[in-house]
Amino acid sequence: MLSVNSVTRQLSDQISLAKAFVVIAKESNNLQFAWELSAQIRNSQALLSNAATRRAPLTVKESETAIRDLAVLLFQAQQLHYDSATMIMRLKAKIQSLDEQMSSVTDKSSKYGQIAAEEVPKSLYCLGVRLTAEWFKNSNLQRKLDERNQMHLKLIDNNRYHFCVFSDNILATSVVVNSTALSSNNPDMVVFHLVTDEINFSAMKAWFSMNRFRGVTVEVQKFEDFTWLNASYVPVLKQLQDSETQSYYFSGTSDGSKTPIKFRNPKYLSMLNHLRFYIPEVFPHLKKVVFLDDDVVVQKDLSGLFSIDLNGNVNGAVETCMETFHRYHKYLNYSHPLIREHFDPDACGWAFGMNVFDLVEWRKRNVTGIYHYWQERNVDRTLWKLGTLPPGLLTFYGLTQPLDPSWHVLGLGYTNVDPQLIEKGAVLHYNGNSKPWLKIGMEKYKPLWEKYVDYSHPLLQQCNFH
Repeated sequence: MLSVNSVTRQLSDQISLAKAFVVIAKESNNLQFAWELSAQIRNSQALLSNAATRRAPLTVKESETAIRDLAVLLFQAQQLHYDSATMIMRLKAKIQSLDEQMSSVTDKSSKYGQIAAEEVPKSLYCLGVRLTAEWFKNSNLQRKLDERNQMHLKLIDNNRYHFCVFSDNILATSVVVNSTALSSNNPDMVVFHLVTDEINFSAMKAWFSMNRFRGVTVEVQKFEDFTWLNASYVPVLKQLQDSETQSYYFSGTSDGSKTPIKFRNPKYLSMLNHLRFYIPEVFPHLKKVVFLDDDVVVQKDLSGLFSIDLNGNVNGAVETCMETFHRYHKYLNYSHPLIREHFDPDACGWAFGMNVFDLVEWRKRNVTGIYHYWQERNVDRTLWKLGTLPPGLLTFYGLTQPLDPSWHVLGLGYTNVDPQLIEKGAVLHYNGNSKPWLKIGMEKYKPLWEKYVDYSHPLLQQCNFH
């Protein structure tokens, strides 16, 4: 094969070229010629195989016919314009066609994935309906909650460990509370403040009245009762009244539909999503709280979070800038002068989902006012497009204390996570579309969440949870 005069090398080169011409012949629908080429390729490969088996070089005499026949076919291919230039042009056209197909498939996959992520499973809907019915027909549940609400002093006792969750997902919230209770060294010192919406309020109250969580105190509120939460004070509510904003998020017809579907999710205007910027108003008597998203699981005692020194900062969070992907320039529009002038593009990003908030410093620095300032300047969505993290990065810029990464392990809802990080993690976060309660959840991480769900509960069995 190393010799220029080797017939083995000559035959191998012919076979390689013939294979390329077979592809072009098939694309040109010249199936007869493609068959002739394929037959001759097989004959030539048989000669090479026999020579290799007997461990003797292929002789000129035995290969002469095969080389001549292949040469004739290759010449015919050139007469049919199956030359290199034609091959390159055809391959370029093929690549372009495949790129277009890939783009179309990717776009459809993104849309269907987003729809699946936003889906409310039938079982979860069933649970909400049954719990609501149970709340209104069962006076014992209401009495239990009234008895617990007499523990008002616990709700404002700053010597206790206060956690808040803002959610309309009953089962996910239950997992957060249950996993925290089971992981706590002193569950009777833990207080959970849950805020939901009008639709799920009765169901949420019913669930946390009929289930005990190792003595954890649970308060349930609905944001519609917050009188200060109105359009004159809250920019997001004001934006919801704008017809262009409504069209952008709810009809998807503005911008020529060029904006990816994930940016148009109405949940990004949900008050439950933005309530994290109003925690001091929601809990006026508290000095420090730990904010948890409803897609987390707690597997370590979290009392240590309350003794961490934030060094005068407002927000304690785990940084995510181990890669450039999670720096400020990824989330914000640095072509806008307001962003360019005020924020370092290489500043380290951090994660929402498990945050320690010093509410004394928050009030002192008027952090909610900072949030309002940036939210009002993003009515046209030119500073950022997606979610609550970008305004969070702006609001808490220079006010965030990095926490040890083991407090908050991310990625279980969209990527593979190092098993050692999962084992050491205090809070596991299923951020991403693949939530553990959905069919599209990542199977290998579902057990970490499901072990905090009591599937033997009568209501869960009635609603086909399994």
